[in-house]
Amino acid sequence: MIKVITYGTYDMLHYGHIRLLERAKALGDYLIVGITSDDYDKTRGKINNQQSLMERIRAVRDTGLADEIIVEEYEGQKIDDIKRLGADIFTVGSDWEGKFDYLNEYCKVVYLPRTEGISSSELRTEQRKIKVGIVGKSVYQTKFVAESSFVNGVDISCVCTSERDNSFDESKVLQTTDYDELLSSVDAVFVISTPDMHYIHAKKALLAGKHVLCASPIATSEDECRELFELAKKNNLILMDAIKTAYSTAYGRLILLAKSGKIGQVVSVDSVCTSLRDGSSMSDTDSSQKWNSICDWAPTALLPVFDILGTNYIKKTISTLFSDEEANLDAFSKIDFIFPNSVASIKVAKAAKAEGELIVTGTKGYIYVPAPWWKTDYFEIRYENPEDNRRFFYQLEGEGIRYEIVAFAKAIESKNNISCISENTSLAIASIIGDFNERKDFFKIG
Repeated sequence: MIKVITYGTYDMLHYGHIRLLERAKALGDYLIVGITSDDYDKTRGKINNQQSLMERIRAVRDTGLADEIIVEEYEGQKIDDIKRLGADIFTVGSDWEGKFDYLNEYCKVVYLPRTEGISSSELRTEQRKIKVGIVGKSVYQTKFVAESSFVNGVDISCVCTSERDNSFDESKVLQTTDYDELLSSVDAVFVISTPDMHYIHAKKALLAGKHVLCASPIATSEDECRELFELAKKNNLILMDAIKTAYSTAYGRLILLAKSGKIGQVVSVDSVCTSLRDGSSMSDTDSSQKWNSICDWAPTALLPVFDILGTNYIKKTISTLFSDEEANLDAFSKIDFIFPNSVASIKVAKAAKAEGELIVTGTKGYIYVPAPWWKTDYFEIRYENPEDNRRFFYQLEGEGIRYEIVAFAKAIESKNNISCISENTSLAIASIIGDFNERKDFFKIG
């Protein structure tokens, strides 16, 4: 029996895929089809598959052409699979010609002609693009525009800001100071204005029937945040919290491992986010345009606390050193939590410095994420016996922003909120910000 093996993503399975599988099947008696996992696709730059791994597996299975389906999860797996499964022929489309000649050492390599004029990429590109507008002025705005270029089906078409940005192509991006003009020309809005304006901009967009991706905190009080989520649900719109770290593969894996018992019972989560580089804004003359430390960094620092321990803490204490209390600008803030069976702490600062690491302490070991943990592509699980330690590496492109945009676009298309940040977490973050503003559970340093 001649075994044939082939690989692909098979996103939005089309006639070209089927013809290729038919040709592969004709080369032998038994066809093995390897389908790339979502994480492996990310490492190869394919970040916006329209279908999940299970949907792609189901589509290939339904063709009836595959005798066996496997999942490709890592670089170099093809050699392992060929040897393990006893494949006689490896085949792939002719657009990869020469790329896999090295496999001739293990089996025969055959490049098959592809069906002209059709591809998954073209099908994705032909879909109606989601027109996204941006309100606010921020370095993150520039990053968002740059990262959106990697996502099919998303078009940044309008920016509402008080100052014209010459980096935008004016033939493609409308720049305006009128928020109503932006809302009339887009399908969705990315809100990156100052925190005190998030609720106002998000609510106006939702009332206008626009989907909203909002920089965290979505609002500066729990009540306002809850109101926005209820408004989004009432109008069948997507409202998502924009914390890019949540979309990092490494972050997602460490949360799963922490909750799976790999380090025993979690007894403490300690998260630090500081940056003196951002502190330059603390001395700006226009205090209305400043992001204080608590709004800028606390949503990110709080994310692992709430993801691992939940949001039902018993007690918290906010300790703050102000750089300008009248303007509500904190140079440094520390929040300590007591949960029923654990504790947690976060440190955030724009005018103080500490090691930006994340440590999750358990009864059997601990998870260590080096600075800057919020951009991590690497973490370790450490035990009493160093020989038991494990290291995890996951490629991270664009700090997670492009994956965040993909999730937002998919949520809009599917009308299903697939945010990596739960509504409860968004509400808890807004509640913390509100308590800081009201000086609740508060201790002033100095």
